[in-house]
Amino acid sequence: MKLSGFHPFLSLSVLLIGAPAQAEPPASAELAALDRDVSRTQSLRAVKDLQRFYAQYAQFALWPEMADLFSQDATLIWGETTVHGRGEIAEWLKNRLGGTRGLSDGALRAPFIEDPLVNLSIDGKSAKGRWLGLIMAGDGSGETSIEGGIFENEFVLDNGVWKFSKLHFYPQYEGDYETGWSNAGGQELPQIPYHFTLDETGIPIPPAPPSPALAEASLDVLEDRIAALNAEDAVRNLQNAYGYYVDRKMWDDVVDLFARDAQVEIAGAGQFDGRGGIRKAMERMGDQTLQHGEFNDHPLFDTIITVSPGAREAYARGIELGMTGTADNGEAAWQFSVFRNRFVLEDGLWKIREMRLYPLLRADYAVGWGHGGSAHLTQILPAFTEPHPVTGKGVTIDGFTLSGTDDLTAPDVTDTTEESRPALSFEKRLYEARRKLARAQAYDGVVNVSSAYGYYLDDFQWVNMASLFAEEGNKHSPFAGFYIGRDRIMAAATAMYGDPPPTRPGISFHWRFQPVIHVSHDGRSANLRTRLFQPRTTMPRKAGDPAPSGIYSGALFSGMYPNDQAVLEDGIWRLWSLTIDEPYMTTDSWAGGWSAVAPTPPGQGGGQSPLVERLPPDILMTDLGKRAEHFRGGTGETLAWPAILPMWFHYKNPVSGRVPEFYSPDSVPSLLRPESRLIAHGYQMPPNGPEQDGIHIELTPPEVARDVEPGK
Repeated sequence: MKLSGFHPFLSLSVLLIGAPAQAEPPASAELAALDRDVSRTQSLRAVKDLQRFYAQYAQFALWPEMADLFSQDATLIWGETTVHGRGEIAEWLKNRLGGTRGLSDGALRAPFIEDPLVNLSIDGKSAKGRWLGLIMAGDGSGETSIEGGIFENEFVLDNGVWKFSKLHFYPQYEGDYETGWSNAGGQELPQIPYHFTLDETGIPIPPAPPSPALAEASLDVLEDRIAALNAEDAVRNLQNAYGYYVDRKMWDDVVDLFARDAQVEIAGAGQFDGRGGIRKAMERMGDQTLQHGEFNDHPLFDTIITVSPGAREAYARGIELGMTGTADNGEAAWQFSVFRNRFVLEDGLWKIREMRLYPLLRADYAVGWGHGGSAHLTQILPAFTEPHPVTGKGVTIDGFTLSGTDDLTAPDVTDTTEESRPALSFEKRLYEARRKLARAQAYDGVVNVSSAYGYYLDDFQWVNMASLFAEEGNKHSPFAGFYIGRDRIMAAATAMYGDPPPTRPGISFHWRFQPVIHVSHDGRSANLRTRLFQPRTTMPRKAGDPAPSGIYSGALFSGMYPNDQAVLEDGIWRLWSLTIDEPYMTTDSWAGGWSAVAPTPPGQGGGQSPLVERLPPDILMTDLGKRAEHFRGGTGETLAWPAILPMWFHYKNPVSGRVPEFYSPDSVPSLLRPESRLIAHGYQMPPNGPEQDGIHIELTPPEVARDVEPGK
């Protein structure tokens, strides 16, 4: 359940004023089926949040709370270690986390767990999920550790509450801050077994057995629960869009996202009121727009969204990894923070009303986080937005101040007593409820197939990777161009990289997270944006080995998947189009990081991929004009880090409708081949700006809707 009376599934919409809705029939098989399907969708999201709670609790060494997430007879497997039962798991977690709840001054534990691929069982009583994990830790006295790998976890519905039944972590790379990481155990890396089949990647919730004859909930209640699912998606999109604007120092767009009376509070730096104050808070990171050599990435991990009563407000809490600096000056730094934000419906649109940022530790890159750094959050626990999901108790730490429980601004006092549901027939209400649930389920389906793409790519599983695409889908191959159709996609990958090996000396991991997903009105198509976060690992170097080239341990790269699309094809979510813009940031070594990369001489930014000669693309990057300008293999002068590449967006500002400088709302191939568009294949074009209920709203000052056009 939720804090302060929060319920996770309450109405989002600003309901229309009208006559009371028609009473629903006393019994309805359709209503019972809807009740079942809403509950199954809620279950899928509860499982994802359980994993996020695990990460958030681990950040503050809350080992008792972590243990309470497990069933009584659960199993935990961490590499070669296996423990059984909640009691033994609690003891293992206690020893691993140091035996004391909370972080000592200067200590750090930063778990990042993302890329969920979760599948519910047919009966809805168990689930399995795969995640990528990276854990950075330090004791403040010089000791550090880095662990990376894959989680393959199992979950069970125990007396109506979701719990871990198995947590299995497969180490893939490990090391410390001084030397960086390399392959776990110094061995070649095997492929980790998948809990899912190819088709299951795009079916997070399988077809269910027959529903009971009667629904347990009324249509009123089900409408509210569905609306809250849609609200969660809208708020998650807004939070993640904020993150991308911060990365690029797009302060005009950042300020647009905030409500009129918004406030920002940064622990240790004070409070900033109103939009002018918010601008000042952002400018603490520098002036608007990235300049040559500036890196300002703040990827967001493990975000939990909590919708409040009446669904006019919501809260988000997660973990932010700051990677900043200026390569031209040789400056770089890490920053680890907790964010806790409040959202509100204003003028019918979700906006940020309060933003709280809790820096845990800041460290110069040259020194690292092991010696305590600065910007400590001493004896303060940023409040969670919900009580413990299993015990229902609030989470506190003796001797720590709980911060963030009181709102900075006044509560929402909008009078909704005269609002009623639309005067629709029971059948029409049921149809609308189904449609809106399909939009929520689409969000989960798109996340699943997006994560699957990264997992298959990491494992060189070209047949499965290509089969994730729709029959007439298309894929961008880096520095070459686009291949259209599954056979061409698979042939291109094989021509470039060869057959899948049983083990690999190194992996470039493709984390695809922080999604901004816009689902069509009918829930059958979607536009998707995710970041590329790419840690790379190899076998450890031995004394006398030559300097590595290509993939090496401790490398970090970044890019963006700005224009992906997905469709529901034959009941399975498939990728329709995929575009990768990269690399925005590179590192030449772990020791130097992103600030030690020398400028690339003109004309030496890399050329086209050799794939262009081996298997010419259906669309060359050089044919794409401005859309491929400055990217390797594209048009114009190639820009390589520390130069700043353009960043493209498939959406306008979600509050103001501001059009970004680099705006490409449809798939990239559609620029040259209109027949590749979604709408040419019977799919709707998803909204690409401020929206209500899957419909794009054009805005004029002062943000008043003037036009509503489906599919735009």
